[in-house]
Amino acid sequence: MLKFFNSLFGRVVIALVAGIVIGAVYPHFAQSLRPLGDGFLKLIKMVIGPIVFCVVVSGMAHAGDLRKVGRVGLKAVIYFEVMTTIALVIGAILAYVTQPGVGMNIDLRSLDPSSLSTYTENAKSLKDTAGFLLKIIPDTAINAFATGDILQILVFSVLFGSALSLLGGKAQRVSSLIDELSQVFFRVMGFIIKLAPLGVLGAIAFTTGTYGVESLKQLGMLVLVFYVSCFVFVAVVLGVVMRLAGFSIFKLIRYLREELSIVLGTASSDAVLPQIMRKLEWMGVKDSTVGLVIPTGYSFNLDGFSIYLTLAVIFIAQATNTPLSVHDLIVVVLVSLVTSKGAHGIPGSAIVILAATLSAIPAIPVLGLVLILPVDWFVGIARALTNLIGNCVATVVVAVWENDIDRARAHRVLNRDEALRYVPAGEDAEPAAGEHAPAV
Repeated sequence: MLKFFNSLFGRVVIALVAGIVIGAVYPHFAQSLRPLGDGFLKLIKMVIGPIVFCVVVSGMAHAGDLRKVGRVGLKAVIYFEVMTTIALVIGAILAYVTQPGVGMNIDLRSLDPSSLSTYTENAKSLKDTAGFLLKIIPDTAINAFATGDILQILVFSVLFGSALSLLGGKAQRVSSLIDELSQVFFRVMGFIIKLAPLGVLGAIAFTTGTYGVESLKQLGMLVLVFYVSCFVFVAVVLGVVMRLAGFSIFKLIRYLREELSIVLGTASSDAVLPQIMRKLEWMGVKDSTVGLVIPTGYSFNLDGFSIYLTLAVIFIAQATNTPLSVHDLIVVVLVSLVTSKGAHGIPGSAIVILAATLSAIPAIPVLGLVLILPVDWFVGIARALTNLIGNCVATVVVAVWENDIDRARAHRVLNRDEALRYVPAGEDAEPAAGEHAPAV
């Protein structure tokens, strides 16, 4: 029990419970705690860009063969598209089986379109494929870091890492500097992550105080169906994928429980990106594979988003009594494959992408998005958790394909071998001699 209270996972769980209690008993005070959650996320985002840059560049510089880097990237993108399609289909099937919107009989004239103005404006940039492709290219390298756009940072990092790899010994000092900077930024992240319980407390207290305790248990059929869909996808689809790769999805989830608990409280997977990358490396996955697959997955492998896209679109159609043909459903899936790639880094990204998707399907009223605005935060918890687990599984699978994982070490870590206990960045304790994550 003492070990539980002293662990980050234990402190985050306590913060979750405390946040719910404070929100229920002192709702007005709870709403004033929002800066704790927002501040924690801002601290995280402050160092995500530099960490992604350092990890990607360092991994590519040490990979040696750029053809291997390209092969890893191609396999990752193919895997992303396959899993995204499966997620979209699961969302559609469960929406038709459970019919969460049937019987609502919503009159569109009763909905207020003003609440959607910001989202529909942001959605305009996602309807033009050429515009989206141009958007991933930063105006300047500095601007990519200033805006915190992970996809733009990734583009610059790949170019920089490729050049560094080709220069070889001539750029050794630059390569060493980036390796050292990476250690510094991970140590900074170690300081920040100790504040996770405060961030979770602020986020969950604000939400409970704003929507009430009842909203935590009576969020409606849509939220219930979405949570079930995410569970089915993780336990069955990702479970089978991990089993084929030779590992257990449940052991991986247990290994990542601290990071997942933070995502549960903040509804943001950004908050744990650096720790996830470090943990996968500790598990035995080669740093170059982690550095390429995880950041790319944050923009291209959004399984939770994909499930929600088709589920929410069909829910809106059912709630507004809008008939959908097979052609409409195929269009929904195909459009979602494109629009979901622009999700990361956009304010209110789920609503924005839904608006962009619905704009391509005239049969379904965009105004119906007003119906799901009140529950978006709660849905966002499962979205973020599913996205994160999906990207971790993708990294393991690609590493297995490329033989970039130390299987023996991975099994020992997942089986909780004390000799390979993970030591978070920023802690004074060091792992036993000779037990550092090996170069695969």
